[in-house]
Amino acid sequence: MMKRTILAQLASRQGLVLLATALALAGCASAPPAPKKPPKTASRPGVSLAGLQADGAGREILMYSLSLLDIDYKFGGSNPEAGLDCSGMVAYIYQNAAKVKLPHNAAQIASLARPIDNSRMRVGDLVFFNTLGKPFSHMGIYIGDGKFIHAPRSNSVIRVDRLDNSYFAARYEGARTLFD
Repeated sequence: MMKRTILAQLASRQGLVLLATALALAGCASAPPAPKKPPKTASRPGVSLAGLQADGAGREILMYSLSLLDIDYKFGGSNPEAGLDCSGMVAYIYQNAAKVKLPHNAAQIASLARPIDNSRMRVGDLVFFNTLGKPFSHMGIYIGDGKFIHAPRSNSVIRVDRLDNSYFAARYEGARTLFD
């Protein structure tokens, strides 16, 4: 009888040790990582960034522009950490890529730039739109191949769209340049 009691006590101690070990190991385990949110759409369906090319200041502007894809839109925003609006994005890119200081206002930027024919557009030129029923209420940077980068609106991100997109084509006011 005594032998059975000792064996039962040992078994229960081993069981407790195993249980304690299992609980300790379970405490060390981490929960599986939460699934990543799908990335925000930086370019519209059918808008490829392949084959974009530029040189000189246009190349710097293109590279800087593409580095801002998926940054949140923020009305009045002037830096990527807080978010950017359309003119804030353009001013930020030109300041950092070309060392050109621009105002934070699409209409004021338009007044500083020289109008150009669409056939003469180069990477880094500016494109303007009437999206609020007033001239030069929206803008972006031409990145070549009929595409432009812009910060479109609240609850969106900096992205690439095509100039021939039906929404933008209907509101297009023209291209302007700050280059010589």
